[in-house]
Amino acid sequence: MKHRGKIIEKAVRESGISITKICKKLGKTTRWMYYTFENPDVSLDYIIKIGKIIHHDFSSEIKEYSSFMEKSLRYTIYEPEASYIDRLENADYWKDKYLELLEKYNALLAEKIERKS
Repeated sequence: MKHRGKIIEKAVRESGISITKICKKLGKTTRWMYYTFENPDVSLDYIIKIGKIIHHDFSSEIKEYSSFMEKSLRYTIYEPEASYIDRLENADYWKDKYLELLEKYNALLAEKIERKS
């Protein structure tokens, strides 16, 4: 069996995407990622997640990957786009959305008060 951690490390470094960015999307620390590079038995779940982030298909390097992907795809309902996830995590997005709605609400109230006058 090949050392999965080394395979992941090679793919990550070749991807040009920073380890910090990958870790942020996974919700893990950089320490976790470096531990993963040293782990010969990395979970296929994490390999799939890392592969999606770095846009890498590990099926040619990890024999079990393809069959595991087929099984996992059967149970995947929906995975939102990365840009949507980024917006969900961004507090400024929600703050701006709230302020925009509040301004519209205040404008409607002012309009209603003017009609009564």
